[in-house]
Amino acid sequence: MNSEVCLSRSVVSRPIRFNAFDMNCVAHQSPGLWRHPEDRSWDYNTLDYWVELAKLLETGGFDGLFIADVLGTYDVYAGTDEAAIRQGAQTPVNDPLLLVSAMAYATEHLGFGITTGTGFEHPVPFARRMSTLDHLTKGRIGWNVVTGYLPSAARNMGETDQLAHDARYDHADEYLEVLYKLWEGSWERDAVRRDREAGVFADPAKVHHIGHRGEHFSVPGIHVSEPSPQGSPVIYQAGASPRGLAFAAGNAEAIFVAAPTKPLLRETVSKVRAALVDAGRRPHDARIYTLLTIITDATEEAAQAKAAEYRSYASAEGSMVFMSGWMGIDLSSYDLDEPIGNVESNAIQSAVASFQQASDTGKEWTVGDIAAWGGIGGMGPVLVGSGESIADQLQSWVSETDVDGFNLAYAVSPGTFSDVITHVIPALERRGAYEREYIPGTLRHKLFGEGDRLPDRHRAAGYRVGGVNSTIDDSVRDGIGAGR
Repeated sequence: MNSEVCLSRSVVSRPIRFNAFDMNCVAHQSPGLWRHPEDRSWDYNTLDYWVELAKLLETGGFDGLFIADVLGTYDVYAGTDEAAIRQGAQTPVNDPLLLVSAMAYATEHLGFGITTGTGFEHPVPFARRMSTLDHLTKGRIGWNVVTGYLPSAARNMGETDQLAHDARYDHADEYLEVLYKLWEGSWERDAVRRDREAGVFADPAKVHHIGHRGEHFSVPGIHVSEPSPQGSPVIYQAGASPRGLAFAAGNAEAIFVAAPTKPLLRETVSKVRAALVDAGRRPHDARIYTLLTIITDATEEAAQAKAAEYRSYASAEGSMVFMSGWMGIDLSSYDLDEPIGNVESNAIQSAVASFQQASDTGKEWTVGDIAAWGGIGGMGPVLVGSGESIADQLQSWVSETDVDGFNLAYAVSPGTFSDVITHVIPALERRGAYEREYIPGTLRHKLFGEGDRLPDRHRAAGYRVGGVNSTIDDSVRDGIGAGR
């Protein structure tokens, strides 16, 4: 059905939420800023950097640390990856999953959203790794589902290119189906007995072979991990194209968006809320975070001076490298004063659409405008000001767009996050617009206050034993067990 979802919660009744946005690399969203004397992102190869960052974010009451990832280089710009390598533009980049255990051990409440793609790994080993992390974090793990967008990543995995945009989501639909069967339907919650007297660790009658046979995957057996605190990790997603939005509406509990203006963000959030309802969920069943970078200090003047200093380190070439990769367009083939044009992209389609509509005057953005915009914070806006001024602006964004919170990129790390905690969060707290104290429990419970497991109205619940989508039965288990 088609649904219209209006703004339904005021800024007063819903506190602002923060998520920190980082990547196991240098120059994540602000190319060139690694050269700044206060930036430590180049220290990404050490556990000290990540543990100290996690502890800092927890003092600020951040919902989580969201770690992006890619498996290839940005080589759309000028047809090579030389500029990406030269600028350190998400190259080199390390695995995000291996960071989590150390950060979780050093914190108590902070959530961790880890990015991995559906296109290059079988779901069975991935399901085990995520269940392991959910156990080790005591239920604080989330998974950012990406279908991939860099052609170089596909080539590195033996393919000639990424699948077509919508086909990637078709593949991801089945990938999620397999995972939900493993996480939700294989082990009943009380299957593990640990009965010393009877000599029974787990009850085989409550552990089910999933018997999955699909277009892309055949998975007959059980999930090899016992039930973790959340079962399925919290699902993050960032697709904003029509196909990506439908996928997010059916699966995501935290949705990341990016829009350069409030009107565009309001339109995006409204579409997301409506899509959630169309998927049989509630309009606020997913927390929506928009990409943003904050540059702040004790006074307006100090903040503006800091922003000017940061911009002096920004790399226009690095920005063009990122924008070319995100849009799937080689921006080196355009003059700087040339409009971006009406193009088809096999990468992030919403990136192209956003900049085609971004001007408040109706004038289409040029390639030079895009390069300047992306120097700090990628595709998200940059807010500059004192703590009070930033608090005003954040409340305005929330009240005018119905967004839940902000996915905060950094200019310098950890300084940008430290400044937000020092200057902005106290200003929001004084207004009753931010809750620094965590509620006990898993990441899912912290986000929604409805318990550790996915609610019954979520797609995954149908794959639990006896659920509407469950194909698990004793005959499947017995047949496989007998070797047939």
